Amino acid sequence: MFRTALRNVLAHKARLLMTVLAVTLGVAFVSGTLIFTDTLSKALSGQSAKSYDGVAVSVTSYGQGRNEEGQKEGEPGISRQTLDKVKAVKGVDTVSGRVSGFAGVGDEDGKLIGSGWANKGSNYAPVKDGKDPRYTFTGGTGPTKDDQIALDKDTATKGKYEIGDKVRVATNGPVREFALTGVFTTEDGAVNAGGSLVLFDTQVAQQLYLQPGFYDELSISAKAGTSADQLLADVKPLLAKNTKAQTGVALAAEEAANIKKQMSGMSTMLLAFAGISLFVGVFLIYNTFTMLVTQRTKELALLRAVGANRGQVMRSVLAEALVVGALSAAIGLVSGIGLAAGMRSLMDAIGAKIPGGELVIAPVTIVAALVIGVLVTTLAALLPAWRTGRIAPVAAMGSAHLPADAKSLMLRNVFGCVISALGIGVVFLGVSMKSDGRMVIGGGAFLMLLGMIVLLPLLSKPVIAAVRPALQKVFGVPGKLAAQNAVRNPRRTAVTAASLAIGLTLVTTMSVLGVTMGKAVDRMSTDKLKADYKVTMSGGIGSLDKTVAETLAKAPGVEAVSPQADGFFKVGESFRMASGVNPATIGRLLNVEVTSGSLDSLVKGEVAVAESTAKEQKLTAGSTLNVTFDDGQKGTLKVGAVYKDLEGLLSPYVLDNKILAQHSEDQYIREVYVNTTGGETKANHQAVVDALGKNPAMSVATQQDMRNEMGGMVNTALNIMYGLLGMALIISVLGVVNTLAMSVFERTQEIGMLRAIGLDRSRVKNMIRLEAVVISLFGAVLGVAIGVFLAWAVGTTLTKSVPNYELVMPYDRIGIFLLLAAVVGVLAAMWPARSAARLNMLTAIKTE
Repeated sequence: MFRTALRNVLAHKARLLMTVLAVTLGVAFVSGTLIFTDTLSKALSGQSAKSYDGVAVSVTSYGQGRNEEGQKEGEPGISRQTLDKVKAVKGVDTVSGRVSGFAGVGDEDGKLIGSGWANKGSNYAPVKDGKDPRYTFTGGTGPTKDDQIALDKDTATKGKYEIGDKVRVATNGPVREFALTGVFTTEDGAVNAGGSLVLFDTQVAQQLYLQPGFYDELSISAKAGTSADQLLADVKPLLAKNTKAQTGVALAAEEAANIKKQMSGMSTMLLAFAGISLFVGVFLIYNTFTMLVTQRTKELALLRAVGANRGQVMRSVLAEALVVGALSAAIGLVSGIGLAAGMRSLMDAIGAKIPGGELVIAPVTIVAALVIGVLVTTLAALLPAWRTGRIAPVAAMGSAHLPADAKSLMLRNVFGCVISALGIGVVFLGVSMKSDGRMVIGGGAFLMLLGMIVLLPLLSKPVIAAVRPALQKVFGVPGKLAAQNAVRNPRRTAVTAASLAIGLTLVTTMSVLGVTMGKAVDRMSTDKLKADYKVTMSGGIGSLDKTVAETLAKAPGVEAVSPQADGFFKVGESFRMASGVNPATIGRLLNVEVTSGSLDSLVKGEVAVAESTAKEQKLTAGSTLNVTFDDGQKGTLKVGAVYKDLEGLLSPYVLDNKILAQHSEDQYIREVYVNTTGGETKANHQAVVDALGKNPAMSVATQQDMRNEMGGMVNTALNIMYGLLGMALIISVLGVVNTLAMSVFERTQEIGMLRAIGLDRSRVKNMIRLEAVVISLFGAVLGVAIGVFLAWAVGTTLTKSVPNYELVMPYDRIGIFLLLAAVVGVLAAMWPARSAARLNMLTAIKTE
């Protein structure tokens, strides 16, 4: 029986090749993802460990803490006195203090070099030999004066800077010029992520990022014969409570664990692709083995007649699946290795440098590829194999094409209706739970898709019957025959349509949500945001200096300026976020819709409260708030206005920024809004840029830039979903090819008769093509319908967190999806249609 199974595998190469391709795609994504993330994790961990070479103990400061009254306590960092005490410990060889923060370098055009979030500044900390062990200089030396810096090699190359040049460097304040004294290489993660690193003299770095005489961390090396653990025990008693000390080995291990955790997000996303690919591929494998079994019904019946029992026949089919699965897994693993190498090259191409090293092919990856390939194929073939064992030998030899069991279809329909109804009920339950119901809706969506797959045979007949008159009217006899043939075998039609339905359900849901979110963002930008420009730190990382708003207010052509500064105060036992603004201009920059009181009350030192917070706290215009500010001082604020929530633009409490600034030493200014005379123009944009000193670290965004920024994540998610659709389409094409090939095989005699009575080759081809298009559009229409329903359901949970949310139907995109489904049908029908048209009519008529 096993030899028979092997012979059957080789006898149907073309059909099984499509199955192999479907499984290979999924296995390649799984193995490629695991290899890529393992390789990246090992490379980054190794790079991180190198940066701690020679570090026996590392001490990190958490900064100042707060007491129960909200007052800051403790030192802002590790003091110079503490460093000296550590340096005097027996067994300590060297101690270097570090301090770091944001620093941006401009190129010759004044544009920021590198990514905003990965642009870093630190101090040059030479030890007793006059060198800093973290950096290897390829030219020049480290900075020793206030007006000197050193740059990493990549940044110097990109900016075309040479030693002795003047370099414009920006932190969160005005741009300053420094003399370049050296260029170095480093294993710093920011640089390897495509950013930049500027080294300042220690005193300059402390003034920029912390306070004079304080450090963020200490790196301690040990003398020969002193263990890191012993040194750690000796150093700990000298440290303040707001610090953490650990050995260099422990720190490297912690960094490696953090890197692995960061990789998990990427891994999850890529594995989702693979999972859906494999799920869709199951339908193709099921169809393939159903076809192969049907083609060999008489052969299998003969085996039964000569003594093979049901178990042997079933095992022979499963053996075929096992061989195909093993072959697919092996090809998928090799493809995954190539995919991982390609992803690594892509990362390098976009500027995210990955440390060198070999690809990591872990044993678990090999096992996962083999298990997934074999398991998926075998499970998909299980039902066809079971049905094969149940065929009675006499019945099978009498008819090669046995009809579906009416009882089994009835049970299937009842089961499908129950699951679908349960899924719909769970979705509506999630809708009633509002923002807490998204996970519930996800569970309901899964049940709905499962129910749809079970019910597809029942749904195929009425849906396709509805379009039969139109097909007959437009295409004549081929159209009528195509509609009839599409529902001749409801189970096979259903399995073929399922892959497209699943893919389009996901893509339609995301498209409707994405377009709706985009429109909500546009409305927020146009309805709520009246400012011409928004100034932030590049990459959105870090606080603007308090002088930015003052500088812009004095610039020519600027009519109104207001910072949006983050602050907080304590109301009762709860800390509350507050926005500090310019009370005289905020009404001209943001459309703040006041429901009671007046926004002018901000000028008098009163506070405006968001409507939802006012209801929660039972506040109205005229109420008073007893608060404890950032510095621990207590005060009373009068509520001067209640306004409709502006989530994403303003905190629940808004007041004059002068009040917040009085109680905060290091206020975080998120952005500054600006209006100019004449509105948004190219000249006004340049005027704002010039007023900021052409600061490369600051971004001046127009309203369109703000829309793009807010919609960036939505567009990224949509692009991922469209990639998913592409993969589903590839597998769907294979599935439709299989279905049509089987349809042609079953109707060989019928096609010969049609040819004999006058249906020419071109109309035979049209019949097969239309059959493919009908099946594809059937799956697509169901997928789109369920996708729209799920998008509506998820959207109801977003109405509170997304202002101006209103469901928008992207009819143009839905039309493109349906058109793509039709194209899939046409492409998939090319080979089966050509085969049907080339049948010799006399030979076909004689076929049993």
